[in-house]
Amino acid sequence: MSTGIKIAIGAALVALLLGWFGAAEIRDGSFVYYQTLEEFSSADAVGESARVHGYVALGSIERDIDNKRVAFRVQNDPPHAGHSSGEALPVVYASLETPDLFKGGAEVVVEGSLRSDGTFYASNLLAKCPSKFEAEAAGVAESSL
Repeated sequence: MSTGIKIAIGAALVALLLGWFGAAEIRDGSFVYYQTLEEFSSADAVGESARVHGYVALGSIERDIDNKRVAFRVQNDPPHAGHSSGEALPVVYASLETPDLFKGGAEVVVEGSLRSDGTFYASNLLAKCPSKFEAEAAGVAESSL
């Protein structure tokens, strides 16, 4: 067997294995960067590390300077959507240093784990910068009230 054929067979085998591995990762859901609050709530995730996406509930931010942490609630829907599912995840972030964009209504991803008391203890907090279109849409909705 010539060297070129051996290389072609080896390359095809590597490509096949990489394709199979990629398909298996996507199929079992481990390729997801974060879960929505609805997806996270439906899973039994006590004690497992996770990333949860949502929106900071308006008026829910409480800074505990003595214990150096921030407590807030994450909801599934943005506050300006006009409706709320009523479902909110209580979150405790173990730091007083929050992103500049962190405020009520901000889109966030919290990374940490759920404790048995139903509180999500976050070790990392990411706040998304709203796009220009989203900010204009929120302003139009507020001005029409």
